[in-house]
Amino acid sequence: MTTVVAKWGNSLAIRLPKAWAEQLQIKEGTDVTFSMSGNSLVITPKKRKKYTLNELLEGMTPEKFHPEIDTGISMGNEV
Repeated sequence: MTTVVAKWGNSLAIRLPKAWAEQLQIKEGTDVTFSMSGNSLVITPKKRKKYTLNELLEGMTPEKFHPEIDTGISMGNEV
């Protein structure tokens, strides 16, 4: 497959075909890294780190907990 390099502001841009993006699970906002291998450009999607519950709660202390709030009487599906 071939494509054309386009100008995007002061940079250059390459469009990624939809089928490839779906296969690689790349969507708008996905972080990627660029590297060179010989005369080839390699674009690699960065995988998001998966955190454990302990890692997410690591910095929490009782002083940092928010107090409970009362939102009134339960109504509708809340009951």
